[in-house]
Amino acid sequence: MDFFTLINKRQSDRKFSSKPIEEDKLMRCIEAARISPSACNAQPWTFVVVDDVSKKEKVAKCAVSLVMNKFVTQAPVIIAIVLEKPNLTSKIGSVVKDKEYPLIDIGIAANQFCLQASELDLGTCIIGWFDEKEVKAQLNIPDNKRVPLLIAVGYSEANQRTKIRKPLEKMYRRNSY
Repeated sequence: MDFFTLINKRQSDRKFSSKPIEEDKLMRCIEAARISPSACNAQPWTFVVVDDVSKKEKVAKCAVSLVMNKFVTQAPVIIAIVLEKPNLTSKIGSVVKDKEYPLIDIGIAANQFCLQASELDLGTCIIGWFDEKEVKAQLNIPDNKRVPLLIAVGYSEANQRTKIRKPLEKMYRRNSY
C-alpha cells in the first residue's frame, strides 16, 4: 500500500480480538521503532514488550481509571516505552534550545511502531494516561527512569473510521503565520 493509504489506515484502535500477535510481526514493529530518527542519534528509548498474560493484565490495570482506557485489557500485547538518558549532544541541545528532544524522539519512534503495525494489519493505541509508578513497579523499571507512553497492540475489531481533522486552511500557513 502507498504511504498516504497507510497513514489514513492507521487509527487509535480501542477494540481488540484475543488473537495472539505473531512474533515476526511484533519484532517488525519493534524494528521500525528502533530505526526511527532521533536528535543527535541519541536513541533514548527501551521498548518493553509485555505479552505474559498475568503481567499484561497487571500493566493494563494501570491504564484503566475512571472511564478511561478500559479497552487496554483486551490487547494481547502492551509496549512500555522507557525514556533513557540521551547522549551528551542531545542533552546539551535540549538545554540550549529549551526543547525536550528525547520526548520528541519517543513520539517519532511510537509513530513508526504504529505505522508498521498498521501495515501488518495490527491495531494500536498510544496511551499517555496511566499510573506510571505502578507500571514501573510491575515491569521492574528503575525509579530513576520514566515511562512516557504505552502502546496497546493487537488485531483490531474496531471499524475503520473516517478521520475528522481541522480543515487545511485552519492549520496551514506559508511563509508567515
